[in-house]
This record gives sequence, C-alpha cells and structure tokens, in this order.
Amino acid sequence: MRRTPRVPAAPALLSALLTALLATAGAAGCGKEGSPSRKGPAAGTLPRYQVARNVRLPASTTWTRAKRRGYFVVGAKEDQPYLGERDPATGVYSGFDIEIAKMMSASLGLAPETIRFRTIASANRETALRNGQIDYYVGTYTINANRKKLVGFAGPYYLAGQSLLVRHDENDIHGPQDLAGKRVCSAAGSTPYQRVRADYPKAVLVAYDTYSVCVDNLLTDQVAAVTTDDAILIGYAAKAPGELKVVGKPFSQEPFGIGVRRDDTALRFAMDDALEAREKNGDWKKAYDATLGLSGVPAPKPPPIDRYPAS
Repeated sequence: MRRTPRVPAAPALLSALLTALLATAGAAGCGKEGSPSRKGPAAGTLPRYQVARNVRLPASTTWTRAKRRGYFVVGAKEDQPYLGERDPATGVYSGFDIEIAKMMSASLGLAPETIRFRTIASANRETALRNGQIDYYVGTYTINANRKKLVGFAGPYYLAGQSLLVRHDENDIHGPQDLAGKRVCSAAGSTPYQRVRADYPKAVLVAYDTYSVCVDNLLTDQVAAVTTDDAILIGYAAKAPGELKVVGKPFSQEPFGIGVRRDDTALRFAMDDALEAREKNGDWKKAYDATLGLSGVPAPKPPPIDRYPAS
C-alpha cells in the first residue's frame, strides 16, 4: 500500500527553501515544497586563479571568438549542491564544476570573473555546443563513446559513480536491484537515466530537466528514489541529512569531462594541459575543498587525463 504523502519533518527547512522552490517551479513548472536550500560556498573561501599571459591558440575557432569578445560563454548546471548551483537572488553560480570552468578561462588567458554562465539542461548539451550557443560545458558531463561522436571532451577532471538517493526512513532500497516497481527519478537525457532504463527495466522511470525537481518529488513521496552520480547526491544529502541519504555502492564509473566542439581539437588539448597543470599546482584540490569538500567527503585523487587522438 502506498504511503500517504508527507511534508518533510523539519519546518525550518521548508521556510528556508521558498526562494529556491519558486526558481525551480519557474524553470520546470512542477517544483514541490521540500527541495534542499541553495547554500553555496562562501565567496571569500574560494581560490583565485592566476590568469595566463600571452596565450595564443589560433587553431581554435572557439578561443579566437572568445578572445575577440573578451569572455567565454560556459554552459553549466544550476541545481546541483556544491557542484553547479545558481543563487536565484544574485544569479551567481558556485560549486566545483564552476571552479573548473574558472580555471580553464584563466589558463586560456581570460579572467575568470568575465565568464558568462548559461544554464543548459542535460538533454541540450550537445546541441548547445554544436550550435555555438556556448564555448564549453562544465556540468557533471560524463564522457562516453556515443557522446564523443558528437562533441569533444577534455579531462576527465573527476571520477564519480551512479548511486541512489532515498528518504531517510526508507529501508527497502539498498541498491538498483531493489528498484523493480518503484518510481525512480533522474534527469532527461542523462547517462544515469539511460542506464536504469537499459539495465533495470522493471523500475518506473520519471524524468525532469533538473535534479532539484526529482528531489522535490522524493521528499514529498511522489518517487521512491533519485538516481544520478554520487557526487550530486552527496550534495543533496548533506543539505538535508535528517531527510535524505545515499544508499548502496556506486554501480558505474562516471568520468566528468569538459565538453567542447568536436572539431576544436586545439581547445580540447589546451584544456587537457590546463587541467594537468592545475592539478599539479594544487588549484584542483583547493577548488574541491572549498566546494564539494564541504559535504564532508575528502578530495579523491584526480583521474588521469585521457588525451585521445583527433578523429
């Protein structure tokens, strides 16, 4: 028998979330009360990145265009705690992915504060890159063979794994094997959505453009679980520890990469060099500690850069 939907137990949580809920409802048209608040890292705690001088990358049409206008246009997520989150009051983006984007801009000779971020849903990432709506994309973007046919990837800069987020009082779901007949939410067009559909067909999939709407539905008993990369879920659980928890072990490997135009190999290789340099000089760890590290999970070792050849 299905339980009667409940309001999350902590009244203070609801009152703190009204701004975020209104923003989510405006974007997706179906936000529910209960999504964790958008509390990003404090601006004063974020590292600063030295801007490279005398950068020249004439073989990259993307870099040439950005250099001419004086800034990069970067695609990102806006609803992922500690990764990519937009403050609805100020419009400021924050999180580990945002810091990676800033590092790339600095390494390519443009001040990070000049970046113009643009929220792009998972299902629209390839189109936005191919059509030139954005110069590059940093937003929990899993590198895989099918996507490499459409876009290029620098990195990876982080290795995540697909997992499950459930309500704190949920005792029947311990891993993907327990999803049969259960309503499971993920982002439309995402790798986690596609994996559940292919590998666990008895789960009842629900898809939205943003994970925040999935979490809203989880907190109000409309779905039994949310599935995506564990880094994203850890952030949500950290913001509502009395309401949410991550269960089981990761059941995939998700290497996050920076998306670029497929034909802009020069930009991809330059970003590979930049990532490697920022990992060696400590900027990568400083960025992690100031953002995703606030969830309580210590910084892992960065994955090796995959410098795959041009095709």
